Amino acid sequence: MPQNVLVGLSGGVDSSVAAALLHDRGYQVFGLTFWLMRGKGQCCSEGLVDAAKICEQLGISHDVVDSRATFQANIVDYLVAGYAQGITPLPCSRCNKSVKFVPMLAYADRRGIDKIATGHYCRIAYNPTTDRYELRRAIDRSKDQSYFLYEVPQSCLSRCVFPLGDLTKAETRQIAQSLGLATADKPDSQDLCLIEAHGSMGEFLNKYIYGKKGQIVDRQGRVLGEHEGIHHYTIGQRKGLGIAHTHPLYVLAIDAGRNQVIVGERWEAEQRGCAVTHVNWVSMPPTTEPFRAEVQIRYRSGPAPATLTPQSNGEIEIGFDEPQFSITPGQAAVWYDGDLLLGGGIIKSPLA
Repeated sequence: MPQNVLVGLSGGVDSSVAAALLHDRGYQVFGLTFWLMRGKGQCCSEGLVDAAKICEQLGISHDVVDSRATFQANIVDYLVAGYAQGITPLPCSRCNKSVKFVPMLAYADRRGIDKIATGHYCRIAYNPTTDRYELRRAIDRSKDQSYFLYEVPQSCLSRCVFPLGDLTKAETRQIAQSLGLATADKPDSQDLCLIEAHGSMGEFLNKYIYGKKGQIVDRQGRVLGEHEGIHHYTIGQRKGLGIAHTHPLYVLAIDAGRNQVIVGERWEAEQRGCAVTHVNWVSMPPTTEPFRAEVQIRYRSGPAPATLTPQSNGEIEIGFDEPQFSITPGQAAVWYDGDLLLGGGIIKSPLA
């Protein structure tokens, strides 16, 4: 008897093709869409309609779960609190765990469904030696989304199917077009759904945070300009500072207590390491011994060789072989061995 699988459908081409491929492979497919917020965006009104169209086209059931309260508490409130404190939170990895995968698994258990699946570009396999489900980068490195999945626990990974992990984005489009899927020509969404819904992160935050003006200063405390609210700035930012200077200036730090944005030259924004908290071990079991890995500190950056040293408090100190630009508190540091995702955590602070 074929297994059944719950597919998370956003209304985009990727999740549509994931559902279609599993349907063609003989799975009994159930469609599920989380209603996360109001407004324009693939995860909202437009996405709900397109996901329903795909399920009707494939002849599978489709359920919509109102998750707006969960999304508000876990993502919106989390983002607002972080930016108000001068850090730059990473919502996507948190959303994947708390809003999508864990609730999907709970829904599947209530319905007696064996597996859960999404349209993420990554690969998964079981390693009997370590008794862990290993997460690997997608074949298409330009679309790899493993970085955003480092928080997903083993309990979910053990039930996950990722049908697009061995495909390129072009191949996914071709499959959608060959099957005549309603979403075949739908444009890709942006990396962050909140930007789609509100126009920019700044416009979104302005709805929740009152921008109190303050000083832009250098490391020596010299006042160079004025800002409209610290939530408009992030570490490494160069554009939009509104300061005339002999050299390009970058945001080095944000001091929420003093309501100051500290800026300096690019070399001042380079650091050799960082402390990482809220660690999740993925493809390797937890260890107390130092180890080598390649660490990625933002989605669009390449992995950098480093030594990782676990601390007694559960945190990890990462020492990079070469200085890294704009290590940003609140973002994720994710470590790999080649294409194997070993683990990850939230950057707490750069190391002196």
